[in-house]
Amino acid sequence: MFERLPTMWGLVRSGVAPDHPKIKTVAKVFEKIASDPNFRLFGNVEVGRDVDIEEFCPRYDAVVMCTGSSIGKKLGIPGEELPGSLSAAEFVPWYNGHPDYTNIDVPLVGDTAVIIGAGNVAMDCARMLGINPIELDTTDTAEHALAALHASEIRKVYIAGRRGPEHAAFTAPELRELPKLEHTNVIIDADAVHAAHERAQAAGEIEKHLASNLEAWRLIAEHPHGGHARSMEFRFLSHPIEIKGDCKVEEVVFGINEIKDGKVVDSGETYSIKTNLVISAIGYHALPIQGISFRDGKVENENGRVLGTNIYTVGWAKRGPSGVIGTNKSDASDVVKLIIEDLNPEPKNGGDITVVIPQEITIIDQAAWTKINEAEIAAGVALGKPRVKEVDIAKLIALGE
Repeated sequence: MFERLPTMWGLVRSGVAPDHPKIKTVAKVFEKIASDPNFRLFGNVEVGRDVDIEEFCPRYDAVVMCTGSSIGKKLGIPGEELPGSLSAAEFVPWYNGHPDYTNIDVPLVGDTAVIIGAGNVAMDCARMLGINPIELDTTDTAEHALAALHASEIRKVYIAGRRGPEHAAFTAPELRELPKLEHTNVIIDADAVHAAHERAQAAGEIEKHLASNLEAWRLIAEHPHGGHARSMEFRFLSHPIEIKGDCKVEEVVFGINEIKDGKVVDSGETYSIKTNLVISAIGYHALPIQGISFRDGKVENENGRVLGTNIYTVGWAKRGPSGVIGTNKSDASDVVKLIIEDLNPEPKNGGDITVVIPQEITIIDQAAWTKINEAEIAAGVALGKPRVKEVDIAKLIALGE
């Protein structure tokens, strides 16, 4: 396994929200696999920079690209480049301690933030901004982000979606958690929920997943507000038109949509929200890697196979940004079946699997990663946290020595 960072676990470390620690326990599965003597780790080695993909193919029977999607899609509206307009692809790794994103400027001034998107990533962003930061003190939120969130002036978070609640990609467990927030009012218009239910019924039999979501929306709408200073409010049938401001974000303008004949159309009416922070969470595309063909933000593949090669791909790099950890597990299982089907009984290159890595690169093997992991956990124990993440590459490497 080749990993660009000195730290392992990918999105479990850098993507899963800190206030969802149970999801992170999947890392135990990774560590069990890593303890197998046939597993070898090459951390702090970037494919396409430190070693070329062309070196792998002649030496290995199969090469699997599990690189995900790390670049946020653009809204494509005026003002998107203003300071204070961020992608979730920047904000999420910022609060999760990804070394590449520690210096992202996240303006937490003013009392309002706007999240654009209607999926679980948008929900995570909204929660991180909308909950009282004391709820994050016992999590593995990056220390720089935690300090900034404690100093934050934001008290109202809007989550805007282009379509209706019935089309939102939030999962029911995420929605059911919202009324349980101790310090935050969660708001959605009851009429919007009722209209969504009627539209879903008119479209035919309501499938189980949607019925669960609609019930969760109803419970949110009916849940009494606790008079908290903090709030999260859902605004559906809203599409961003423009972000305004003088050298920084000051306002976002939305068009109001309506649904006619089952289609979302622009009503021609608008409204605006004053804010200094807009976070778009509308999807991702993959970061290109030299030697791999990409199309539409994904590794160019056919059901996981990169045709004409012994390269395969799984997860978001294969399918695009859809699904959760369970989706990717089943996807990986399907691709492994393809690999087994395609395997040649004769090993490539006589079994020589030596890949030349530049001498100046410090390789983080499993033993070094174990030291890093244990050092972070030990630092967290003293503070009542699961770990304290080190965010400096040089210091991470030093921890592994």
